[in-house]
Amino acid sequence: MTHSDSGAAPAAPAAPAAPAGARPHGHGHGHRSVEEHRERLARLLAPLADRAAQDRSLDAAFGTALAADLAAPGSLPPFDNSQMDGFAVCSSDPGSGDPTGPGLRRFTVAAPIPAGAAPPPLRPGHAAPIMTGAMLPAGADAVVRVELAVPSGYPPEGAAVDLPAVEPGTYVRRAGSDVVAGAVVLPAGTALGPAQLGLAAGLGLSMLRVRPPLRAALVSTGAELAVPGRPLGPGQIHDANGALLHAALREGGVEARAVAVRSDEPAELRAALEGLARGPERPDLLITTGGVSKGAFEATKLALDGHDVEFAHLALQPGGPQGLGTFAGLPLIAFPGNPVSCWVSWEVLLRPVLSALLGAPRARRRVRAPLAEPLESPAGIFQVRRARLGPDGAVGLVGGPGSHLLGALASSDAIAIVPEDATALAAGDNVEVWLT
Repeated sequence: MTHSDSGAAPAAPAAPAAPAGARPHGHGHGHRSVEEHRERLARLLAPLADRAAQDRSLDAAFGTALAADLAAPGSLPPFDNSQMDGFAVCSSDPGSGDPTGPGLRRFTVAAPIPAGAAPPPLRPGHAAPIMTGAMLPAGADAVVRVELAVPSGYPPEGAAVDLPAVEPGTYVRRAGSDVVAGAVVLPAGTALGPAQLGLAAGLGLSMLRVRPPLRAALVSTGAELAVPGRPLGPGQIHDANGALLHAALREGGVEARAVAVRSDEPAELRAALEGLARGPERPDLLITTGGVSKGAFEATKLALDGHDVEFAHLALQPGGPQGLGTFAGLPLIAFPGNPVSCWVSWEVLLRPVLSALLGAPRARRRVRAPLAEPLESPAGIFQVRRARLGPDGAVGLVGGPGSHLLGALASSDAIAIVPEDATALAAGDNVEVWLT
């Protein structure tokens, strides 16, 4: 069957837990290790890092990675400005006249300073009403919050206002306090998300030099696949892989195109791959799902027979059956067909390699967290469990280790990584958690 893999392998008998996060290099059950397969993927995909850089608008740069270090063309803030609505003053100015109470100084109210205006210098004995973000006038070195003024609020220009003494720099955002002109603010390879694009815009940039986004063609295979939205025939299942992996690739900044070959005929899959590889929109990468296990009708294996593609079983659960190589001069990666196995293959194998190689997609955030419950895992297997990180910081498992549990995947927000030498972990043991 095209959707079979070892995602439901039975757990080994319990044994003392290994140190959390251990990463041995050995293989489980003679299978290839996850680490070794990632290394093979990195060698296969290394030429993708040599594609020519592009200049893109900020909108079009979203999800890509910088091709070169980004040096700030100016400082942020570009000028001293007020952090609060209040009065701009010189902290050493004693004021003039008799204040209404102890600890206060009397000032004459100067013309107000709105944001976006270039104010005149502040004269001695004066305090200028100033709005948040407005430029501090020459002669001023501090801001007094309007709530502390007597009378409360902003008296008219020329009137008197009493203000308490303040230290120099109070509520002042100094020029360059965030970013200094000329400093490298984002190194090459930085994935460009909202914060990075906001910084570029704040620096006055409208274009960025980026690594071009990866273009992938995703091919789901299997005679049992039915189009979502249509009734199922006998023995059919709806094609979840196409939607699942297509969305995962797009979320990771990959420009993905999804195609389905609803057949177990190797010639049909081979024709579809040739059409993609030789068509006008030739992708950078081919990804197939299904047909890579040990069944009698493994169309992907049969279709790629004679091509430079190798198939192996990894010490990984779910997602053991994998393939990689080249087809018509393009790198090709063959994922297993079970939906969760397919998604785990992306998250655990391909996504980390692309993150390290290209900078995009952004690497998943990894934390250490205690298990909320015990678990068992087969000896020598790198097990990936769907999980949720609770408000108490503990990680709870969602569903079992099976490769078909789409409902559990949809209810999770993390994956818990069980190292190859751990066959049993107790509640409270720390595990590595990837936030998804």
